[in-house]
Amino acid sequence: MLRRGNKQKHRLLILSLILIFSAIFLLLSSKGKRLKSRLALSNVKWDSYQSSVQFHPTVEFRNGTDVIWQIPDLPKAVLFLAHGCNGRAVNFWDRSLSCPNCVGLPEERLIVLHALARKFAVLTISSAGRCWSFGEERVIVKNIISWWIEKNKLQKLPLVALGASSGGYFVSALATDMRFSSITLMISEGLFDKMDIPKSYPPTIFVHMPKDNVRMRAISRNMQALRQKGIDVAEIKCMEFPLTPSLLSDKIPGLDESVSVSLFNLFSEEGFIDESGHMRNDGRATQWKIALKKRKTLLSDKNEWFHHIQEELNLAFAYHEMTSLQTVQILNWFESHMS
Repeated sequence: MLRRGNKQKHRLLILSLILIFSAIFLLLSSKGKRLKSRLALSNVKWDSYQSSVQFHPTVEFRNGTDVIWQIPDLPKAVLFLAHGCNGRAVNFWDRSLSCPNCVGLPEERLIVLHALARKFAVLTISSAGRCWSFGEERVIVKNIISWWIEKNKLQKLPLVALGASSGGYFVSALATDMRFSSITLMISEGLFDKMDIPKSYPPTIFVHMPKDNVRMRAISRNMQALRQKGIDVAEIKCMEFPLTPSLLSDKIPGLDESVSVSLFNLFSEEGFIDESGHMRNDGRATQWKIALKKRKTLLSDKNEWFHHIQEELNLAFAYHEMTSLQTVQILNWFESHMS
């Protein structure tokens, strides 16, 4: 009887250990899937997420504006990036010894990192004013790009461009002055109703947010106008997505995960997000900074992250914001039209 009892205890012990290890495996697997899911938001391949790409940009002041760039080894193409209103070239690059004034906003920096990893030489230029203008500034930027390409002996490489919002309008006009292999207009319908579209106009992809119905209708009209000219066009629709407790720390280098979780809880308590984590209103219309003052210790000395957080809240609502989530498709578009 004693021996039989020992056997039963032994079986129960083995069964318990199996159940414990199974639970641990499922927990780790679940965490891995959640992390992969979060990374999938930015179209980063899981195996290539730990990229060796580092920021070491060159900064120069030319023709009255900031010019910042980085050229990877054996570049395959040149990418010009045009920011939106209130943006600057410094937003695309992390702060470093070579660029102490750089800001590294989460979406802009990820676009650059993706591009560098795909062997695009990246060039960013600041607009003269709050937004881009479409007269003399086009000539100035054209000259800067041409000077930079010649200086770095990149004349044989395809030239592509991406502009967001005001930068999208600017790139759409600049494409009539320069030979781009293809362009991307992000959250911008372009200036096609105000200019003649030559048949040599570059292939154009519109990256937009359907929640902005007015802009979406304008993009549809402009896509039809470009197609009638025989120009290759496409579109990528960017939809809203829910916040997660660690999303802000995942997207903003230096922001601690505990702070990200606290901010998520604050947004939930204040009713800024619904039960599924979706933003109830555009980030710009959400009084999260006022609510944050109630938690004086949460971000009391981290004001440099306010713009970073604001960008991610805007993006989650998906009405009008720079986005890196579709960068893989955008770079695929560029590569498919290189000549």
